[in-house]
Amino acid sequence: MDTLTGHAGALPHIADTPDRSEQQRYFDALYAHSDDPWRLRERWYERRKRALTAAMLPRERYRNALEPGCANGELSAVLAQRCDALLAADLHESAVRAARARLAPWPHARVEQRTLPREWPMGDAPFDLIVVSEFAYYLGPEDLQQLAGRIDETLADDGCLVACDWRHAFAGRQASAEAVHASFASRCGVLGVARHVEADVLIEVWTRDGRSVAQSESLA
Repeated sequence: MDTLTGHAGALPHIADTPDRSEQQRYFDALYAHSDDPWRLRERWYERRKRALTAAMLPRERYRNALEPGCANGELSAVLAQRCDALLAADLHESAVRAARARLAPWPHARVEQRTLPREWPMGDAPFDLIVVSEFAYYLGPEDLQQLAGRIDETLADDGCLVACDWRHAFAGRQASAEAVHASFASRCGVLGVARHVEADVLIEVWTRDGRSVAQSESLA
């Protein structure tokens, strides 16, 4: 396990908590050494997880996607190739800078510095794809409830919600992966269509109508 991170994958991004200044200093120190402090590019675990997430998307292409907590944009780069428009957001300015450089080949993708869920991009909605990866379990109960509410308000009628989360315990976690996903399932007005469970990671996909890929293509 990497001593700089909370787990063998990517450390989730900064939550808007009372001790945010302490977290900010910690992340400042991490980004001072590298624009990829969690080794998102080189770790097989991370590259495989991104491939799994992309493979679980029920549609080939999306109109307007949102990725809150994008870090340096490695997952964003995968999503950009499946979307007509992508908004990625992160709290840390170094993450935003790195993500903008990563997404430069895709002019339809943009990156903004935002504190989420408070600064939710309501004006860019509706989103027919929202991907929440390694972010929500750093939120306290009220923020997690607000996140679910914002997703419900801005997810399109034909929208898809994806959540991907590390399952092991680590310092700073405020909710388990299972609790985060249960909150989304109960509060976001969606129905489950896919679920991938391993010892390390939980990935779930929900849509508004709950139709399978075969049903969407009139095959079943």
